[in-house]
Amino acid sequence: MRAAIYARYSSDLQRDASIEDQVRLCERLLAAEGWEQTSVYQDRGMSGASALRPGYQALLRDAIAGAFEVVVAESLDRLSRDLEDTASLYKRLSYLGIRLVTCTEGPISELHVGVKGMMGALYLKDLARAGRSAGGNAFGYDVVVERDSNGEPVAGGRSINEGEAATVRRIFRDYAAGRSPRQIARTLNEEGVPGPGGRAWGDTTIRGHATRGTGILRNELYVGRLVWNRQRYVKDPESGKRRSRLNPPEQWIVKEVPELRIVDDALWQAVADRLGRIRASDGVQKTIQSRFWEQRRPRHLLSGLVTCGHCGGRFTTIGRDYLACGTARRQGTCEQRKGIRRAELEGFVIDLLRENLMQPDAVEAFVAAFHAELNRLNATREQRTGAARRELAKAKAESTRIIDAIAAGFRTDDMKERLETLDRQKKALQAEIEAAPAKSPRFHPNLSKLYAEKVAALQASLGAPELRDEATTILRSLIETVVLRRDGEGLEVALSGDLVAMLDLAGDPRRKQAASGEDTACSIKVVAGAGFEPATFRL
Repeated sequence: MRAAIYARYSSDLQRDASIEDQVRLCERLLAAEGWEQTSVYQDRGMSGASALRPGYQALLRDAIAGAFEVVVAESLDRLSRDLEDTASLYKRLSYLGIRLVTCTEGPISELHVGVKGMMGALYLKDLARAGRSAGGNAFGYDVVVERDSNGEPVAGGRSINEGEAATVRRIFRDYAAGRSPRQIARTLNEEGVPGPGGRAWGDTTIRGHATRGTGILRNELYVGRLVWNRQRYVKDPESGKRRSRLNPPEQWIVKEVPELRIVDDALWQAVADRLGRIRASDGVQKTIQSRFWEQRRPRHLLSGLVTCGHCGGRFTTIGRDYLACGTARRQGTCEQRKGIRRAELEGFVIDLLRENLMQPDAVEAFVAAFHAELNRLNATREQRTGAARRELAKAKAESTRIIDAIAAGFRTDDMKERLETLDRQKKALQAEIEAAPAKSPRFHPNLSKLYAEKVAALQASLGAPELRDEATTILRSLIETVVLRRDGEGLEVALSGDLVAMLDLAGDPRRKQAASGEDTACSIKVVAGAGFEPATFRL
């Protein structure tokens, strides 16, 4: 039996060698059971309260791919300390036919999942009540490895990192003095000051979220107050994704930890007052009342589709009419700081859609290659169907001969069994013939011209208010990415399109699901000025 090993340690729980210790224990179990070790998945210094661990996620992906039949860990809480995640993992593995075994508990059942998951959740709450961190490490602090009198690890220890603490105080002072989070982030990045996790600073990292208490400026740990259980996570039954929900304040766990204070009360209050004034301002209140986050439909043709060719960041709206690199604006780490007028870019992209993506020469070469593959596939299907028809005819003829023999008085013990076998064979062959897909459709010879006419009509529809939303949706479906890169004073626009959507627009319904389950489609990306890449088909 193929077995995978999972090992994890939290930086506040064990030394780094704990991973190797866990793997050795699991390997002994594998040897005793005679199982074959296929892979080892591990997460170093990561809390079991989160499922967003690279090793854990890799384990789930390989489980779906059928890479092993059993998962082995030192104990169940190595896989997760979250009750919902533990139950979800067990259900996933059970559905896939994969066993879950630990060195401590043995083969895992529903009872183990319920009991251990509850113990893991209570463990995290007990940490918070004791004034120790029950989650990840915050910027400004180091993890402290501690042990009790029995030599057992004690979780949740933290100490102040003086270098990072100086940066925290600087951010608070700059904000209290009137600088914006965006200005502070850009200055820190220009000076090469590393942010949380060594990443670049962003304005949202500093500002955070008001109601959730996130961000540097809202983290109460900096004034020696540990707040836990501020929010919980629930699973969306439709999408299966976890969504955060705020808990009522009376459910929060608050513990004073003065030894972890970084910012004094006066500076904290000055920052809190400014944050409060900004949130209470008319502009912010109108924005909140509009509930903009619920408006999911893109308002503009290129919303969310334009990326920066220098840093890979998204272009965002600047003012009413311009787009610019969000990384350059928020962090100052990208050299492409000049924006572009939205209408100008939209017009240029539509021109590329109409004139460059469906080039006549490229379309002709594509259609020829597609039809050649189509002829081969249709011939193979016809051969298979023809063979089934011949076998069906033979089965019917043999059935008729046996029935005629019985009618003439000839009867043997195996005649009935043979007729039943032939009957099953005829039904299977008839079902195969009926399920055979029709010949795949061919492309119109004037495909490129038809496509250009449709795009031109959609472009005209953008000017009609009653048609704009529908036209925008169709045009957006044709675009995969728009990459902008400035070269001196010029602007280079690289447009990639979705060929499947383009062929649909041109009126060729070649994407049909055959009864046999075969999907007739083409997996080709279209690049402005470069034709179709790569030239492969999935038919």
